[in-house]
Order: sequence, then structure tokens, then C-alpha cells
Amino acid sequence: MSDEHTTVIDEEALAEAYNRALALEKAGDFDAAATAYAEVLRLDPADHGGAAVRLASMGRGETPPKAPDAYVATLFDQHAGDFESILVDQLGYDVPLLVREALLVHAPGPYARMLDLGCGTGLSGETLRDMAGHITGVDLSETMLEVTDEKEIYDALYAGEAVDFLENADVEPFDLITATDVLPYVGHLEAFFAGVAASTNPRAVFAFSSETLPDAVMDGRPFMVGPHQRFAHAETYLRETLAANGLACLCIEPITVRHEMGQPVPGHLVLARKG
Repeated sequence: MSDEHTTVIDEEALAEAYNRALALEKAGDFDAAATAYAEVLRLDPADHGGAAVRLASMGRGETPPKAPDAYVATLFDQHAGDFESILVDQLGYDVPLLVREALLVHAPGPYARMLDLGCGTGLSGETLRDMAGHITGVDLSETMLEVTDEKEIYDALYAGEAVDFLENADVEPFDLITATDVLPYVGHLEAFFAGVAASTNPRAVFAFSSETLPDAVMDGRPFMVGPHQRFAHAETYLRETLAANGLACLCIEPITVRHEMGQPVPGHLVLARKG
């Protein structure tokens, strides 16, 4: 019996359309690429290939509120096996260690309950394990969670999207929430930060990283999709959205989040405390 709500994707036509769009984008023909990506979205409305963020990175179409769930899950499912090697060894990613160092200075804990949003293969859980009594991990990629589960670091693991988990999960509130390398896949932060505030105990700490771009590029925008199809956030937007949700900034530090094509990717490391 077929489900009338299930979309059957013509994989061959989709691959052809996506490759055509990608080739046009790389050739610098952004108008033609935009038309081609529109065809990709028609064939695959769930957007497993991230056409919406590629359009935004070219300055075509509206900036989406976040990267499509299907795209993020597919992206990380594909790289789960060699994720840590790529991120740490090739891209120079050490944000979990930077979070640990900032916590030791500004809010050393210990914490009874920690939530690691976008936990991936467990880098933050490994780095902060001795600072928390109970750690819950959440990630969109079930393949990533399989890798994480084998490490036996986390006390509980959930497959799902971060904001949906914050809004709907039937769990006890947390004392520390981390979100490292999550904001680059989320543009609009109001629901995210509101969910953090609603899911934490008084005096809880929220630690996260974000990417940014020069003020001249941001041009007054709170967030935008950058050249590598990830969201960049303005520092003022981070501060304002935290404050609007009763989260007081403990520190906001400029950091290099990773390296891309040999160049440092600028960002922020932020600690905030719930009032």
C-alpha cells in the first residue's frame, strides 16, 4: 500500500539536475545555476543536497531560516566514518577544548546534567565528561550516533533536530547545554535560544560556537549563508537573542572555528548563563 504523502524521488534525474547546477555554479553562471537548483528542489522538496543554502550562498533567493534537516542528516551520515579525522586533523577543529577552557575560567561546574546538541561523534562529550554527572547527546545523523554509542561516553542518545528536541523531549531540565558546530547549520536563532532557556535549570550555562564574516560582508544582517554554505552570525545578533531569552553573556570571544581551503574561518565562542 502506498502512502500518498510519500514523495518518490527520481534519483537519476535528481543527480543529473544537481550535477548540472553544481557545474554552472562553479563556472560562475549563477543565474543559470539558480534555475538549475530550482529544478533540484522541484525533484527533491526535502532538499537532501542543500540546494536552498547553495542558492543563498550565491545571493539568489531568500536566506532560509536554517539548513534543511534532510541535507544536514545526509551530509553527516556520509562522513560519519572519517568525521573526526576530517574535522580535527584536516580542518584544525578544536572547539570542544576551547569550550572546556572557557568553562574552567568562567563557570567550572561541576554540572549534574549536560545536554550536547549536535553531538556528532562525541567530541564535546569526551572533552567535558569529567565536568558532568549525566550527559545526553542529540544529533540528526543516526550514523553519527552509532559511532558515538560505541564510545560509551553518553548516558543517553537521541536522534533528532535540536530545536525539536528542546521543544518536545520529555526529559528533566539541564544544567549545561553545549552546541559546538551547530549554529553554522541554523540561521534564525530565536526558537533555538528560547528552547535552551526553557530546557534548563536556573543558573544553567549555555556554551556554543558560531561562525561569522566581516562587518562589511554581513552588511547589517543578523545572519547569512557564507561562501561555504554555512550560516554566519553577527555578534550583535547573538547578544540580543541571548538577552531576549534571559541568557546573560559570561563571555564572547573571537576564535578560529576551523580552516577551509587553508584559510582560517572566524567565529565566536560564547558562554551564557540563565538568570
